[in-house]
Amino acid sequence: MRGTLAILGGVAGAAALSQFPEFSQQYLQRLGGQAEALSAVVAEFDAAADVAGLTREAALTQLQGSAFLDNHGNDMRSLIVRAEHAQADYALLRAATPLERLTLPQRFRDAEVLQATWGDFQPAVQLTPTGLTAAGIGFGLGWGLVLALAGLIMRPFRRRAV
Repeated sequence: MRGTLAILGGVAGAAALSQFPEFSQQYLQRLGGQAEALSAVVAEFDAAADVAGLTREAALTQLQGSAFLDNHGNDMRSLIVRAEHAQADYALLRAATPLERLTLPQRFRDAEVLQATWGDFQPAVQLTPTGLTAAGIGFGLGWGLVLALAGLIMRPFRRRAV
């Protein structure tokens, strides 16, 4: 029974993880577009600040004094941080192979891009070497996880040797 559950866990892990290379590719494409769009907004803000003879920080500081200006300043600060994260994540994920991206889940942090990618993603059988490798890793992880959980659950019921 335990072996059957482990195999089922392995198959589930293989099926799930085999989707990651394609999902990460689609996320990367969306993130690149998002990074580009956010960078354009930041560049326009920086250009407007420059025309006014201000640095970015000085321009952000001047966006204070009323509820509207405070909100706009906070929005711009958030947008600038998001643009910096998007650019850094895009550069790192683009340089990584699909399998290396498995080790970079913290770089899939743009919730808006992640949600949009997931919303459009269509699972498919991955017959590429990368997809098959990811499936193999997923099988091993799923199999091992089920065996570990079964061992933990059954531990209180084992007889102890005297």
